[in-house]
Amino acid sequence: MEIVLALATAVLVLVGAVFTLAAAIGINRFPDLYTRMHAASKAGTVGSALMLIAVGVHAADLSILARAVAGFLFFVLTAPVSAHLLARAAHQSGYPLSPLSVQDDMKTGDRKT
Repeated sequence: MEIVLALATAVLVLVGAVFTLAAAIGINRFPDLYTRMHAASKAGTVGSALMLIAVGVHAADLSILARAVAGFLFFVLTAPVSAHLLARAAHQSGYPLSPLSVQDDMKTGDRKT
């Protein structure tokens, strides 16, 4: 049973590290604030949440695993919402989109009511 827990922990840590690395690469490579926020909020959230679950599995204690799952749910529910609110505030304050951006859905005057 210990080998199964060790393998599950290793897989979760490795997959979490890959997602975290993808987020770090996205933050460095994407052209503007909005796409960088997308990389950080999506891939970074999944990566850190998977590593948190790996800690819970590695502990082999139900109460620690339950707290890890609660932390996972907290990450998944709050990080995208906060990134959306920060991006919206940046757009409203006038932070420009990259010239590579094709469409600005939040531009005033274009909204359909």
